[in-house]
Amino acid sequence: MKFYEQKIESKRVFEGKMISVRVDRVRLPNGEESTREVVDHPGAVVIVPVLGEEIIFVEQYRYPIEQELLELPAGKMDPRESPEECAKRELEEETGYQAKKFSYLGKIFTTPGFTTEVIHIFVAEELEETSQNTDPDEFIEVKKIPVEKVLSLLKNAEIEDSKTICALTRYFFVKGVIK
Repeated sequence: MKFYEQKIESKRVFEGKMISVRVDRVRLPNGEESTREVVDHPGAVVIVPVLGEEIIFVEQYRYPIEQELLELPAGKMDPRESPEECAKRELEEETGYQAKKFSYLGKIFTTPGFTTEVIHIFVAEELEETSQNTDPDEFIEVKKIPVEKVLSLLKNAEIEDSKTICALTRYFFVKGVIK
């Protein structure tokens, strides 16, 4: 690697339920030293649930930005849980649907300048309704939106959640809807 940075030392400065933070001292490619603040994250998934000519979304309040967001269902991976297992669990918990068919569309790095978070993208098809089972601190409204309306929302920048934008864009490219 041409621009590799070598870790010299690492100090954990915060350990939380969802993330931890460390400060690393690194040697730069030119031999100088610098520090890197890193948010460690266990990884997550985002799911594009396709129900006929509709896509299932969730709307929920996001405290850090103090507003509601329209998003695709998503969630953090549990320890020793595979991305696909997480996607299946989160889909049912958040939307009340199970899928007979899951397809993997790759991964994205959310903000690689300061976090290790990687989000795996899945498409869920052949859905069967079960029951929503959100966490006690989650308040989610499920919304079924026709594909044409989803494309309009994307085009008009009415969807602001980055993982949702990335997952939908990748899905629509794979399906040949966007060229």
